[in-house]
Amino acid sequence: MPNPYIPVLTTVKSIVSENKVNDIKTIELEFKKEEDYNNFAYIPGQFAEISLIGKGECPIGIASSPTEEGSIKFTIKKMGEVTSGFHNCEIGDTVGVRGPCGNGWPIEDMKGKNIVVIGGGFAFSTLRSLVIYLLDETHRQDYKDITVIYGNRDSGEVLYRDVLEDWKKRNDINVVLTIDREEEGWTEKVGFVAPIVKEVGPSADNAVAVVCGPPIMIKTTIAVLEELKFTPEQILNSLEMRMKCGIGKCGRCNIGNKYVCVDGPVFSLAELKKLPSEY
Repeated sequence: MPNPYIPVLTTVKSIVSENKVNDIKTIELEFKKEEDYNNFAYIPGQFAEISLIGKGECPIGIASSPTEEGSIKFTIKKMGEVTSGFHNCEIGDTVGVRGPCGNGWPIEDMKGKNIVVIGGGFAFSTLRSLVIYLLDETHRQDYKDITVIYGNRDSGEVLYRDVLEDWKKRNDINVVLTIDREEEGWTEKVGFVAPIVKEVGPSADNAVAVVCGPPIMIKTTIAVLEELKFTPEQILNSLEMRMKCGIGKCGRCNIGNKYVCVDGPVFSLAELKKLPSEY
């Protein structure tokens, strides 16, 4: 097995700006060695520690699906020195990768169920990974109805526009987009995510709800899902914590007796209810 402390080397293949203010970019990476690519076996929902020489490393959710073979993608918001370094990358630059880390979405347990995917803002990255996986022709028959509810502050913040348009053209997925306030030219829903979830009213019967977004969105959305009779076991969340090592050694991300980087970042609401009150 590869040494989990040592990053493998990748090359920047493509860079896409995802929003109007240009502070969110998706970077596609190709492994320099085929052996490293083959060892990087991941599922949707996992993350990796990605690094730049002289800048440092940071944990970022994997935005690509394992069904998108040949490379991996990370959607990065410009926030600090390391993320700014990634925003200044150019095609051909070298990036270090450690991982995959964490537990990911329980794709095996979700088989045979209706899937409700609820996301907000740039936290939609690992949800992109999940939905692309579910819709892949080798997996689509394993899952029943798929509903995606995705909200943003304004239309300029909507990520993965081409992918969303492709989904909307399909007849085996229901895509609902919303922004916080009315905007000229916007023809989709208007309102915060939680009220839109209530309006859509997904059934809890044989269903799993997957939620990822800002903490206040998660909190209000969970309340609505509980109104809709989703049990704690049917609600899955992806947590963001101040992670460092990514492998459960440094203790930066522990909550009670759990380490988000190892036991998570995906937890059911039933698991979260057993943790300290901060979650």
